[in-house]
Amino acid sequence: MSNYLISISKNQALKDGTIHDPKSKLKIKAFDLLQSRFKPRQGEVRFFVTAGDETLAFETEGYNKHRQLLILQMISWYCIYLGLFEAQIHSTWPSAFSLN
Repeated sequence: MSNYLISISKNQALKDGTIHDPKSKLKIKAFDLLQSRFKPRQGEVRFFVTAGDETLAFETEGYNKHRQLLILQMISWYCIYLGLFEAQIHSTWPSAFSLN
């Protein structure tokens, strides 16, 4: 599994970072859905992760036809980094939550 870079601003929680792939220049923004507001942007690819009582959203930044496998690898790497070993990645919004 590759190593990626994580950037987190001083105002963000750890689970609200951005994952960077230095090779492809792909960026994926992470959102903790219990603490952050997430508004999907048009033209970007998004996935959702559930792990116990945690629910995260991931969205590409400047999506430019990157391979879906690379996006999933970056998300799974980030989940392992956070210690969410039981994480399940969903391609659609988890049914336990509603978009408001």
